[in-house]
Amino acid sequence: MSWSEANLPALPGRHVIVTGANSGLGWETARALAQHGAAVTMAVRSPDKGEAAAARIRATAPSGEVRVEELDLASLQSIRGFADRWLQQHPDGLHLLINNAGVMAIPRRETADGFEMQFGTNHLGHFALTGMLLKALTPDARVVTVSSMMHWVGVMDFDDPMGRRKYNAWMAYGRSKLSNLLFTSELQRRLARSHSTVLAMAAHPGFAATNLQTVAPEMRGSRLGLWGNQLGNRLLAQSAAMGALPTLFAATANLPGDTFAGPSGMSRGYPRAVSRSRRARNALDAMRLWELSEELTGVHPFDDLC
Repeated sequence: MSWSEANLPALPGRHVIVTGANSGLGWETARALAQHGAAVTMAVRSPDKGEAAAARIRATAPSGEVRVEELDLASLQSIRGFADRWLQQHPDGLHLLINNAGVMAIPRRETADGFEMQFGTNHLGHFALTGMLLKALTPDARVVTVSSMMHWVGVMDFDDPMGRRKYNAWMAYGRSKLSNLLFTSELQRRLARSHSTVLAMAAHPGFAATNLQTVAPEMRGSRLGLWGNQLGNRLLAQSAAMGALPTLFAATANLPGDTFAGPSGMSRGYPRAVSRSRRARNALDAMRLWELSEELTGVHPFDDLC
């Protein structure tokens, strides 16, 4: 049988954070969780856009609680401020962290802390956020990090992780999505080693129609690229609601830690556990990436748990 939103359990009293929740996959994820009774924090870069998105969810989720908090994953200062506020306001803990926000195949840019934007936002920002919130996770909590099919083209380059010597937008995106999977595996290993029952999971949406595909062409001023991506969304992609199902599946279904969820077909369909690339199963690279991430962000997730 196909797993769908109808399979989501009731979630009253469950505190959830969804990054990048003002549109696309993040909005659909937040909506579905709120409709099933969860208290959802929409962590967004633009509070104004977040409030407009939250109003649309509130209209359809009378049993849920939806709030908006500012979070810029391209700034360690913003991440620290968000985490501190959230921890102060929620002493009863965090049940579900959805690391969803991201940028895709953009021209080379740097974060506020000098990191290459895709690696810095998609991986390092979520690494830091997870680390700062780790102590708040309840024993039955899950951390779900959204990766991509593009992780298959990703190759780790520990000599030039910021792409300063050579930058290719799609290769950098693939590397950041590969990093999401290596991070998930290493997080699960470290949770198990510390006897934690928290689960680290990953998901990918397949080819889903969202505004993620339009950002890079708009930044380049490419009308042809923008038109092509918009046409692909209309003709080939599944809906954002379908694309969010693997995330919801990883967040709530009875699955082991380090499960990677994705569509049942190559790029669309109902969710199931899916395979990952050989590079994404490299335990040594996962450990190296973790140590590099700690060095770059100054965040050491398990220090407070030891």
